Amino acid sequence: MALSPLNAFAQVAPPRIAAAESEPSNWLTYSGNYQSHRFSPLNQITRENVARLTPAWIYQVRRTGIVETSPIVADGVMYITEPPSTVTALDVRSGRPLWTYSPTIPTDVIVIGSPPVNRGVAILDDTVFVGTVHGHLIALDAKSGAVRWNIAVDDNKFGYYVTSAPLALAGRIIVGVSGAEAGIRGFLDAYDPKTGTRVWRTHTIPAPGEAGSDTWSGDSWKTGGGSAWLTGSYDPALNLVYWGTGNPGPDWNGDLRPGDNLYTCSLIALNPVDGKMKWHFQFTPHDIHDWDANEIPVLFDATINGRARKLVAMANRNAFYYVLDRETGEFLSALPYAKQTWAERIDAKGRPIRRPDTAPSLEGTLVFPNIQGASNWPSPSYSPQTKLFYQATREMGTYFFKGEPSYKPGEAFVAGGGRAVNGDDAWGAGRALDATTGRLKWEFKLLTPPMSGVLSTAGGLVFGGTDEGNFFALDADTGKPLWDLQLGGAVRANPMSFAVDGKQYVAIAAGYSLFVFGLP
Repeated sequence: MALSPLNAFAQVAPPRIAAAESEPSNWLTYSGNYQSHRFSPLNQITRENVARLTPAWIYQVRRTGIVETSPIVADGVMYITEPPSTVTALDVRSGRPLWTYSPTIPTDVIVIGSPPVNRGVAILDDTVFVGTVHGHLIALDAKSGAVRWNIAVDDNKFGYYVTSAPLALAGRIIVGVSGAEAGIRGFLDAYDPKTGTRVWRTHTIPAPGEAGSDTWSGDSWKTGGGSAWLTGSYDPALNLVYWGTGNPGPDWNGDLRPGDNLYTCSLIALNPVDGKMKWHFQFTPHDIHDWDANEIPVLFDATINGRARKLVAMANRNAFYYVLDRETGEFLSALPYAKQTWAERIDAKGRPIRRPDTAPSLEGTLVFPNIQGASNWPSPSYSPQTKLFYQATREMGTYFFKGEPSYKPGEAFVAGGGRAVNGDDAWGAGRALDATTGRLKWEFKLLTPPMSGVLSTAGGLVFGGTDEGNFFALDADTGKPLWDLQLGGAVRANPMSFAVDGKQYVAIAAGYSLFVFGLP
């Protein structure tokens, strides 16, 4: 007889998360494993039978809002977030709610640069961790939802808030903040999972005298942005955490901040013990288009030119696909994976050679990709079977406008804006890239630019979604469409897969609901 969910709660110790591939029935961390593959080793759902998928259960969230949750599944229980910062535990067999926790969010909460959303939780041992839109990090009892501790990461009145799922490691809960559009000074924090005590803070904007401070002018570092608003990745063998950072502030007028503006729009590698930076790589120096590097860094190993390499890849918002050595940060290659008009090329050191006349202007300058980028927060996927990197790609331009900067605490600090280009010039695609080179293998065209992630599986499938509300499955080798279902609401979330009682399921949020599919 199967255990009821309330009796099935188990300890999710760090070694379990590090070996996530060995228990594919669960989904123990935001991207499925520390390497952020968003790949499921489950293979019950295949190319041959995926067309038979039917809904197993549907859960409707309690409040309207954009649902961007990526579920965690541990030992028969699914943990999701609902807008703006609610956590709910569900029975994976039925979708029945087991408990719900909703923090008290002040009515005057400041959320600038993003809708009031939440992308998921972390679990460690018997505790669930969630960040909130009023800038708190909260630890909950995984069995009951009772609050174990609740701390303010920083003061929301200055524009600090949290939308991302924390990353849970042995002895550390790591979380970044949103708020670059309010002129914050970005950082990553690590907390003791038992007590909520902050262990370290690493600022993404250096203060005077610190390494990289010469890339800022005057006091511009104080409002420099660089928020780290998406979950990072982790290499247990190297004991390094990899995290993307956001745009400098103000977004579209760089006159107050001449220089490269480190460590914005960068990938940083940190020691999780003390938060010290081992290396950094900046994708877009002196960004003036709001092209954060808050995309998921994907870790994998491959042989390049006869040499075994430990790699990290990112499909950056600026429309280039980058491959770096994750031990050293050495730049290896970059290729455009979407239309871009701002750079002539990426040079041998990984620095972009900008095209003239692509900066924001008073009259508006048309540039590809658009403000949201060729990619954004939705997760890519890497399949160790196909060695392909799967990405939901956005093809769209923006007229970028330059404005006058004016900083007031807790207010927008962007100095400009954009007007999107719609129509035939705005579309999307599910794309498969050779993970080591970035060369296109296949594409599946979409009607509009997507804002949803993808999942690959050992069944030879890639799952994705559209803003029109379609959830689909493609052949992972060829991109051939195999299954499609209209869900009745925009898909703006990441799919994941789990199994219970020997049966595989695929889950995705769309509209105001979470859908779980399985074979009949």
